[in-house]
Amino acid sequence: MTFPFLRIALAQAALALLLFTPSARAALPIERWTHATGAQLYLVQSPGIPMVDVQIDFDAGERRSPPGKTGLAGLMASATRNGVKAAPGLGALDENALGEAWADLGASFTAGAGNDRLTFSLRSLSYPDVLAQATALAARQMGEPAFPDKLWLRDRPKMLASIQEANTRPATVAARAYGAAVYGSHPYGRETTEADLNNISTADMQALHARWVRACYARISIVGAVDRPQADTLVSTLLARLPQGACAPLPPVDEVQPLIQSVEQRIAFDAAQAHVLVGQPGIKRSSPDFFALLVGNHILGGGGFTARLTEELREKRGLTYGVYSSFAPALHAGAFTISLQTRPDQAQQALDLVRSELARFVAQGPTDKELQAAKDNLIGGFALRIDTNRKLLDNVANIAWNDLPLDYLSTWTDQVQRISAQDIREAFARTLTPQTMVTIVLGGK
Repeated sequence: MTFPFLRIALAQAALALLLFTPSARAALPIERWTHATGAQLYLVQSPGIPMVDVQIDFDAGERRSPPGKTGLAGLMASATRNGVKAAPGLGALDENALGEAWADLGASFTAGAGNDRLTFSLRSLSYPDVLAQATALAARQMGEPAFPDKLWLRDRPKMLASIQEANTRPATVAARAYGAAVYGSHPYGRETTEADLNNISTADMQALHARWVRACYARISIVGAVDRPQADTLVSTLLARLPQGACAPLPPVDEVQPLIQSVEQRIAFDAAQAHVLVGQPGIKRSSPDFFALLVGNHILGGGGFTARLTEELREKRGLTYGVYSSFAPALHAGAFTISLQTRPDQAQQALDLVRSELARFVAQGPTDKELQAAKDNLIGGFALRIDTNRKLLDNVANIAWNDLPLDYLSTWTDQVQRISAQDIREAFARTLTPQTMVTIVLGGK
């Protein structure tokens, strides 16, 4: 195969033209079926360009990392690039040989872990010769990583130094205090420390991989120039080197506990700006209040310069360059957070305004004008959520991971449009309790 990167560049240019065609995303049929291995497959056929994007998700994120070894899931994911074991008829590949093999194919394979998911991602041209080789190589890297001790011993000191450097940053110190206060003992509130890194071995990586990365646990999302039979064959190859057979139900993880009283921490820190964080546990992604909170948060602090918090703190009083609110729904109750930076001598004034505006919004909700403006903005920007194959894949994987309806993307704008001011008031009242929130002020006076 000659000039693989030229082919990718041409394919991406064609994708850009395709995606901005008005009718290109008018319908987004998502096919779903169960693979012979038990894996759940989600496919959007996109035959216009010769490319395929694949995402393979496992319930092996950081919430599965043992206490005292926080960060193990992400480290295991990262270490899969360090080489693969020998297999019948195939020699071992070290990290250099593995990188060169991907470069020769003009394809890519990455891995990473968040709180909930361990994710592998494959991107390749869909020409049969290239895709077959890329899929086979991805199967080796995902199913038979080498986890060499010498590379972990090489990389760990760099990571320790990175943590030590991060500990000097005010934003990092504030965020760690906030996460611990909001989540308590739940895995969502843990941060990787020097002690965690020193406790983790390649044997731990191998054990976590063997326990959770199994074919029947996979949720696989595919967007690209393949049909259903081709996608099924592709997945058979991808999963062939993973443990097969029926999987026992995954053990549950404890839920995030609601706050029973307010928590306020003032952290002395020599910084030019005070960091202010206010929030609490929010909602799971499965919450029926998701859309009401999405629209309401856009009005409160998620809508940039049009948001109410920005108007009150930045535009009217010049207390901050930016103030933001957000929900982080996940398998468990992710945090609702309001964050800003301001001059240390203005921190209390800014905090008082945040609290008063939040309480007013929870009690009264938005005005009709604010609601319509938020809907117009969200609906008008929807096309930008799916204007590349990568973004579309992210959305399909979100549907797969959270068991959302297959017509979720097709009905998204309708869901936003039907939200009323009363829906927002009721959803915020059910979710947020301004009187029992966490407040972190780092560097304020």
